Amino acid sequence: MSALAIAAGVTVVIGAALQAATGFGFGLVAAPLLYAAAGPPEAVGLLVVLGLEVNLLTLGTERRRPQPLMPDTALLLAWAVPGLALGIYALRSLDAATLQVALTVGVFATLAVRRYAARRSAEAQLEPHLPRGALPVTGVTSGALAVSTSTSGPPLVLYLLARGARPGQTRDTLTASFLGLVPLAVLALAISGTTSAIPDPLVLAALVPLTLLGHLAGRPVFARLAKGRYELALTVVLVATALGGLVTVLV
Repeated sequence: MSALAIAAGVTVVIGAALQAATGFGFGLVAAPLLYAAAGPPEAVGLLVVLGLEVNLLTLGTERRRPQPLMPDTALLLAWAVPGLALGIYALRSLDAATLQVALTVGVFATLAVRRYAARRSAEAQLEPHLPRGALPVTGVTSGALAVSTSTSGPPLVLYLLARGARPGQTRDTLTASFLGLVPLAVLALAISGTTSAIPDPLVLAALVPLTLLGHLAGRPVFARLAKGRYELALTVVLVATALGGLVTVLV
């Protein structure tokens, strides 16, 4: 086993722990090295399957009642459908570096806009509000990223932060959205004939238990973050993983 493959396995554990703690981050952390180890199409397939695992663990094994914002989730998934076609085109046409640069620029641009809007609202003593068209743009973008980079989390996170969702709602809405995106992404890949995205069974078998290990490690962290530092944690994770992924593909 190569050092790259081992490093990719480590990032799967870390990504699963991060997703259990915050509701997203698995693809952002695991994607760069999986792309390098397996190639973009197969890496997308691996991330789709492993992402399904970690999200099912989040909603189905924590002995609590999930609280996703279902109307938002349904609308986001509906708008994700046209985005899937854009994502398939990007996966087939663009290299990993271009995709990661686009993702990083998008994350920082959106964070900057959100910070500016929050500052203006505070100065005017107004409640922050969602920009017009935020939900459709978020849905299309997350759909495109789901099949091109398997990192559909950033636009969803930014939308939910702007919406003012509580930590539990944010985490569960992210999880429900990711679960809904999985069959849509698989269908889009199948219809487009992207057979190179089918993961190697042996590689998948090795990564499934690592994903479970990471989830179990990250689960108790959420309870601590939800007491007051959840939004800060999401912002830090967004910035760090976007920069980390960019460094990985450019170095």
